[in-house]
Amino acid sequence: MSATAERAGAGVEPAPALRRAVRGYLDHLTVERGLSANTLASYRRDLERYLATLADAGVTDLASVGAGVVESHLARLRGGDDDHPPLAVSSAARAASAVRGLHRFALREGLAGADPSRDVRPPTPPRRLPRALSVEDVLRLLETAGPAAVTGAAAPLVLRDRALLEFLYGTGARISEAVGAAVDDVDPDEGTVLLRGKGGRTRLVPVGGYAVEALRAYLVRARPTLARAGRGSSGVFLNARGGPLSRQGAWTILRRAAERAGLPVDGPAAVSPHTLRHSYATHLLDGGADVRVVQELLGHASVTTTQVYTLVTVERLREVYATAHPRARG
Repeated sequence: MSATAERAGAGVEPAPALRRAVRGYLDHLTVERGLSANTLASYRRDLERYLATLADAGVTDLASVGAGVVESHLARLRGGDDDHPPLAVSSAARAASAVRGLHRFALREGLAGADPSRDVRPPTPPRRLPRALSVEDVLRLLETAGPAAVTGAAAPLVLRDRALLEFLYGTGARISEAVGAAVDDVDPDEGTVLLRGKGGRTRLVPVGGYAVEALRAYLVRARPTLARAGRGSSGVFLNARGGPLSRQGAWTILRRAAERAGLPVDGPAAVSPHTLRHSYATHLLDGGADVRVVQELLGHASVTTTQVYTLVTVERLREVYATAHPRARG
């Protein structure tokens, strides 16, 4: 959506120099940073709204932007205006990141002589602990996908569903990494899989024995049947038409399994593909894994991203202490 369309009736179109700068920045994020299509779409919307602010302020190029304009824009995001409701803290933080990134890009490319956003502090999103399932809940979830000995017309999809859920929990893969994995990326004999993560980074991770067993059953007994209906997709996980399984398709498989297992599928505690990734990390740490090893397995660029899982473990320890220690209540 263009800024003009979004601000119907305003009649102020952002200057061509501003639009060229935003296009250049988004191209940079696409080519150099390898951001996902969803992230780019969010940044594009955030920057359209920023361009509207600049147009209203009479700014025609990024070299003319002052810190006050940036601060006013970010304050409006948090407080809302006649045309937009207030953004949640997390959304406002993302929009601030887009604006700050644009100005850093402009300074680096010589489009401006200074970065007016440098000293403007974005809102800090509240730190929310990832929700992890208990080991018992994970096992119940996996069992609902169906047994490996299943036969009949439904067998290919049952075997696929079980292999997918075992794969997600057994590798800690993001849902995009799971549906993006190719057959050649999986080595059942070595018990490893090559995952392609954010920013084009790849990592080789071990696959647990139960997941390997489920993958073997699926690859040998089910995937060939599904592949015959398609056009030769190289993806590990296929849909009923033989094409690559989509993220939404994988989410639906998990939701159905969670419903059968009696786990929540709606609300803040709803089971999602990321829940299995959180559970994978938390259970590794509970088992004594080093946080830096878990960082590598999850594909996090920074160990600080992984350390949020240690908070989950600490909370669990506190719960056990509070219920088991005779003097825990003081």
